[in-house]
Amino acid sequence: MNRCAWVNEEEIYKEYHDHEWGVPVYDDQKLFEMLILEGAQAGLSWITILKRRENYRAAFDQFIVEKVAAYDEDKIQELLKNEGIIRNKLKVRGTVKNAKAFMEIQEEFGSFSSYIWGFTQDTPIINDWKSIEEVPAETELSKKISKDMKKRGFTFVGPVIIYSFLQAVGLVNDHTTDCFRHPDFSEKAQQ
Repeated sequence: MNRCAWVNEEEIYKEYHDHEWGVPVYDDQKLFEMLILEGAQAGLSWITILKRRENYRAAFDQFIVEKVAAYDEDKIQELLKNEGIIRNKLKVRGTVKNAKAFMEIQEEFGSFSSYIWGFTQDTPIINDWKSIEEVPAETELSKKISKDMKKRGFTFVGPVIIYSFLQAVGLVNDHTTDCFRHPDFSEKAQQ
């Protein structure tokens, strides 16, 4: 089975690539989780975060946005002592700040899903990259979303982080054309 070149031999990585990455997500709780995890990745490798995902879910109340938005200083200090997550003060505090901004978007747009999918007119962008070297780190779309989210009070939402987020939650499908998860490859396999 041919996968995108960034996937290593670790089972957790294969599972993530095969069943999550690039699959459209519309559930706000899952979108919030992925936004926070992508921000936590800043300066680190995705596998580092992926291996700690269950710790993050436990530490951050399964990413229930209302609970995270209500965290007080005692809870923040508790999180900063949690060895199962990345104990970066800016990232932990940013998670609480982002939860509040996320809820404001939910109030304005009815859901975060409506807001984020509005940038692509509710249609995934399917790219046809032949190799991983062709895949950009950021795009005009990720710059536009990043700018809008920063204006709304989010942190750890630069254009590179946002592009990774868009890939992760399926607004952008960047599986390379030789990968079994690329739509064209999948169609050919079924013929």
